[in-house]
Amino acid sequence: MLAIAAALAMQSQKPYSEPLRPQFHFTAQKGWLNDPNGLVYFKGEYHLFFQHDPNDVNGAHKYWGHAVSKDLVHWKELPEAIEPDALGDIWSGSAVVDPLNTAHLGAGALICMYTAAGGTNDASKGQPFTQCLSCSLDGRTFAKFIGNPVLGQLAGGNRDPKVNWYEPKKEWILALYLEGNHYGLFSSQNLRSWTQLQTVDMPNASECPDFFELPLDGHKNEMKWVFWGASGYYRVGSFDGSTFKPETDSIRSDYGNTAYAAQTFYNEPKGRRVQITWFNGSVFPGCAWNQQLGFPTEMRLVSTPAGPRLTFLPVDEIRELHAARMKPDASGLWEAASGLMDVEARFEDSFAITVNGTKISYDAPSDTLKALDRSVPGLTGQYTWWTTAQSHDVALRLLVDRASVEVYAQRGLVNMPLFLIPTSTERGLRIEGKPVSFEAHELKSAW
Repeated sequence: MLAIAAALAMQSQKPYSEPLRPQFHFTAQKGWLNDPNGLVYFKGEYHLFFQHDPNDVNGAHKYWGHAVSKDLVHWKELPEAIEPDALGDIWSGSAVVDPLNTAHLGAGALICMYTAAGGTNDASKGQPFTQCLSCSLDGRTFAKFIGNPVLGQLAGGNRDPKVNWYEPKKEWILALYLEGNHYGLFSSQNLRSWTQLQTVDMPNASECPDFFELPLDGHKNEMKWVFWGASGYYRVGSFDGSTFKPETDSIRSDYGNTAYAAQTFYNEPKGRRVQITWFNGSVFPGCAWNQQLGFPTEMRLVSTPAGPRLTFLPVDEIRELHAARMKPDASGLWEAASGLMDVEARFEDSFAITVNGTKISYDAPSDTLKALDRSVPGLTGQYTWWTTAQSHDVALRLLVDRASVEVYAQRGLVNMPLFLIPTSTERGLRIEGKPVSFEAHELKSAW
């Protein structure tokens, strides 16, 4: 509480107008934020729950914070949805809509499944990691299931339940982190009683699973399942309601300096697979809030020479924030007074784009994309997957906020989220090289 009070005393600005505040990436008004939880579309709104400590910027306590949006861009933060109790702090989890009333908690109810574990709550110290339910009929008020927990401790710090409906068997499927690189898959008829189906190994991954289906290359008759871990590694395979059979090794999804514990929306109304990640390590010194979330991305599964791979691009709703189309001045600066930009470009040779003092470059001789201390070699070899691409054909998308640059290359096959607080006073971009096509828009604040 003292940390929040001290930070607030340093800031005279109203919330969301502070100098360091991200303008289209979600942050809590105050306190610590980490994993996105319970992403779900319910009663005409996108619901975003998140790990939250409303009273401290260091994240000692675990609540489920709550925000809603009509468009994935403009968010309204609501009171805490789930608070600690005798079973423990409220760790990560997911949410579903139950139109068939399988859980007997109300037809069409919004049901959150989360991990409870003892810790900072004095009344719950020593409690094991267990899985619990909380229910809402209006998307605003939540009641914990009287029969919690619905799944006891199975191994170590087993946690982070991710639930989906499996239509062919009319069952709920649960992916749960167990320990090490091991996850469990479970099934249930009612969200209350769970049967383990198998153990899934995910090398290079840890905690916060996601498990979902996507059409390969957009073909509905060729569906694949993706098993995802918190570190951003995933495997692609098949699932028959009982067994997930991986068809790939563990695949890296991002090349940036931030991104962890991502989750996708349940019941997304446009049929998209939309993901939000936590920008871990996004520290805002001297501020009343700490950490931010990534901008929502649409995920697709495409065929590449190396096999099926996920692509990531910002959801089209970002265009709601487009302001003036940017143009260069006499000095070559494409000025954006706000420092907020959406940039789309294509090059066929070496180039560099500097945004707010941060350089993103591509070196054709070494075929390497670079930004900060990050690099992706083999950009137009390994990562150029569309059939019309030419040699050194680089497709680039940049989303630039006050404390981040999200770099998407090769139509989303390369995903490089970067957390940074610019040191340059220049606001806008400069180009070195000759783009085949280039379009840049300054963005308005979502607040």
